[in-house]
Amino acid sequence: MIDTWKAIKLAVVLGTLSFLALVISISTTNRPIVAAPAGLTPAFPHGNPPDASSLSADVLMNSEALAKILQSPKGEKTLIINVGFYLLYSQAHIPGSEYIGPTSREEIVEKLRKRVESLPHGRFIVLYCGCCPWTHCPTVKPAYEALHSMGFTKLKVLYIPNNFGQDWVNKGFPVEKGQ
Repeated sequence: MIDTWKAIKLAVVLGTLSFLALVISISTTNRPIVAAPAGLTPAFPHGNPPDASSLSADVLMNSEALAKILQSPKGEKTLIINVGFYLLYSQAHIPGSEYIGPTSREEIVEKLRKRVESLPHGRFIVLYCGCCPWTHCPTVKPAYEALHSMGFTKLKVLYIPNNFGQDWVNKGFPVEKGQ
């Protein structure tokens, strides 16, 4: 009979191996993941996840506008922050963007706050995720609300209606891979 700790360790090892097999199979397809893998969507103990669609239209930015900013050599460099899942970020992300992590978790929201706390509140910041359809995104609204409450005035959220693969990569906008 296996004792409880050995059973737990075995379950963790098997779960890790299953996840690694998924990552390897996805990475060998040579194309970006277009949605968060099953099981990676965070749980919300107090009901439904924060819905990105409740953000007001004036804080949204479309892909074409951001791509144009990326191509412009003039002006202050835009701080672009990915608030999604690392697996997706490593597959493909906006060039020069920084990875923070899924801000559906409070400890990641705190990491985001620490990252920007020394910046001037007039700094241009764009947040994005793209792991799932906009109406199901659990990360962009908490990220936006955290920075907005800190007093950032030039804060935008990249509107990705379906997912990053479909609405950025497949449209031919620039991407970086890895990291």
